[in-house]
Amino acid sequence: MSDTGVQARKSAVYLLDQVLGEGKLMPELLAAGALDKLPSDDRARAQRLAQDTLRGLERADRILQKHLNKYPPMTVQNALRVGTVELCTGGAAHGVVNAMVTIVAGHKHLGHLKGLTNAVLRKVAAEGPGAWAARRAPRLPKWLRGPLVEAWGSETIGAIEMAHFKGAPLDLTAKGDPAALAERLGATLLPTGSVRVYEGGQVSAMDGFAEGDWWVQDAAAALPAKILDAKAGELVLDLCAAPGGKTMQLAATGAEVRAVDDNHSRMQRVKENLARTGLTARTFVKDARQFQGAFDAILLDAPCSATGTIRRHPDLPHAKDGSEFGTLIALQEEMLDHAWSLLKPGGRMVFCTCSLLPDEGEVQIDEALERHPDMSVDAGALDLPGIDPAWISSEGGLRLRPDFWSDLGGMDGFYIACLRKA
Repeated sequence: MSDTGVQARKSAVYLLDQVLGEGKLMPELLAAGALDKLPSDDRARAQRLAQDTLRGLERADRILQKHLNKYPPMTVQNALRVGTVELCTGGAAHGVVNAMVTIVAGHKHLGHLKGLTNAVLRKVAAEGPGAWAARRAPRLPKWLRGPLVEAWGSETIGAIEMAHFKGAPLDLTAKGDPAALAERLGATLLPTGSVRVYEGGQVSAMDGFAEGDWWVQDAAAALPAKILDAKAGELVLDLCAAPGGKTMQLAATGAEVRAVDDNHSRMQRVKENLARTGLTARTFVKDARQFQGAFDAILLDAPCSATGTIRRHPDLPHAKDGSEFGTLIALQEEMLDHAWSLLKPGGRMVFCTCSLLPDEGEVQIDEALERHPDMSVDAGALDLPGIDPAWISSEGGLRLRPDFWSDLGGMDGFYIACLRKA
């Protein structure tokens, strides 16, 4: 790690400034090159520090509150937050405090606050770790916690918040035999056939990546394509396909796949992933609502609030405020109706969202069934290894939550329904 970690920590503070101050999402910042100038190990460390701080933000702020009469400017506050999270989770006091003082001292307008930074972090180093361990799992912001408690109850949301705080291991989908891949990587084979790596390093350096033997995909995100159960020779449409995990799953069945997404750069990733794995699908950069054709099977992973992915993306509840919910729900309805018009009679469609909000899942399907007399829910398609019947909701869809498999490291929140056309 370069210059005793100052650059990585400085970049972590910058990421927090952008997420908490500007409402930017971390994937957008990384795609725009926010960390491109750093060496790969510093880049990984900056990202991890920022994510750890976002996960523990409530704890860090409570600990800092005791040592501050008023909050300093945001960049200093974020430097204190990163320092607090590091100090409370095993970081060496000398290195952490020195690095944070160096970062604040080097700031053109805030250098005069280096003394405050030093004093506060020295107190945190002495008292913080004990106070940290005694605190509850950080809560979701009110704008999101309110609707989720209404939907699932406060006890369930408490368990979900604990899953968010723990973060997420690395899940892989094998191109070939998942049991053999798990053995090869010293990983865990999950009940649904995904391979879970608890101590993952740099993904591109892992055994089998360059050869295209697997791709990264959360265990929950791997289920929609398994439920669709594409067959060799079928014409299958993957709508909103990027970054391509589901496209590769469908292509691996021997089906003739059309992958559609309206985002050029994300679709480029789909092409790169297909090339790396040696799988074939025709790709189209187009609005899913404008795409035409007649298909045997369709997978629609509709744009949504992504509230099911917070254990992996802790920036999300801090960068958003829920104001886009209404627009997204209307878009999902429009896409679902259009996709249904492209499905051949007798065909099947999987609708899914990586959301914890019933309005983006169960309610969408209830309302779609009213609009389409030729639509029915095929709950039998959910009879797959590893799927607990208790996860099946009243209308016949599959409701997945981050607190499921808590002993194994959780899963993303997802809603999945398999629909049949008469």
